[in-house]
Amino acid sequence: MAKWTRLVATAATILTAATLFTACGREPANTTTSGVGDQAVATGGPLFSTADEETAKLKADVGPGVFPRTVTHAVDKTRIEKKPTRVVVLDSGELDDVLALGVVPVGMATTAGQTGVPSYLADRVQGITTVGDLNNLNLEKIASLNPDLILGSKLRANDLYPQLSKIGPTVFSIRPGFPWKENFRLVAAALGAENEAVGILNDYQRKADGVKAGVQGTPKISLLRFLNGNIRLYGKLSFIGVILSDVGLQRPANQDINELAAQISKERIDEADADWVFYSSYGAGPSPDEQAVTSSGLWSGLNAVKTNHAIRVDDEVWFLGLGPIGAMKVLDDLQKYLG
Repeated sequence: MAKWTRLVATAATILTAATLFTACGREPANTTTSGVGDQAVATGGPLFSTADEETAKLKADVGPGVFPRTVTHAVDKTRIEKKPTRVVVLDSGELDDVLALGVVPVGMATTAGQTGVPSYLADRVQGITTVGDLNNLNLEKIASLNPDLILGSKLRANDLYPQLSKIGPTVFSIRPGFPWKENFRLVAAALGAENEAVGILNDYQRKADGVKAGVQGTPKISLLRFLNGNIRLYGKLSFIGVILSDVGLQRPANQDINELAAQISKERIDEADADWVFYSSYGAGPSPDEQAVTSSGLWSGLNAVKTNHAIRVDDEVWFLGLGPIGAMKVLDDLQKYLG
């Protein structure tokens, strides 16, 4: 991905690592343990904005489908003797990735959101053993599954890598989010499915081009998300921001930034206005902030609201998808509303 000149957001406060990343406390590495992620790759950290470029350098030492192979990843080099069949995934991005490649994992960490698993994947994960949540992985349960591949990231579980790599071959990306395509290719490298990944990403881009061809004019797209106690406008260095860029959609100036997101208040909701506003709440149902904002006079005064262009979307797809299956569903939504 090309690097742009960093913009300074004047109308909104750029979120830093302190507001977007909370480290979990350490516990003894026995049955259940909390892993501390790498804050350097968290939002606002010195290695955040280059995560896509650095992940793109990570790969296997042999051609597609060839085993044994050694995969260079974000933490180490990992030897994988044969094509993995017992895969454990530690985040929703890795879950989306392996399912897209036709691999059903034997174990998965549950994630934040409405149900612990992104709802758009729920019908594909029946019967998969859970191994704790993102912030409280159960190492004993992971070991009991006898995995031949563990997939995670430095952001989520950097400090647990030594223990995990003793359980089974472990491959870590740098971080989930905006490097989702590079992460997908790294997962494919671990599975020996590089060609399949290229085909899926090509299909994705062809669909993105098709969505672009159907868009009338050059509308500007605003991304608004309500979380617990804060309201965000999403920038270009986010999963959904990358998808909008791939479609060629324009963004308001305060979101045309090389950051994950900017923070606004309920009183400044007019800064979310654009030709189209796509919004959601993190977690189950509309958040109190969403309810307060969308019932206010400031909200009804937005041009997007007046033109019926303020659309509530599925948070677990648009913001927690983090892989090609979720990305394709976002494209479906964009085609539905903008086509």
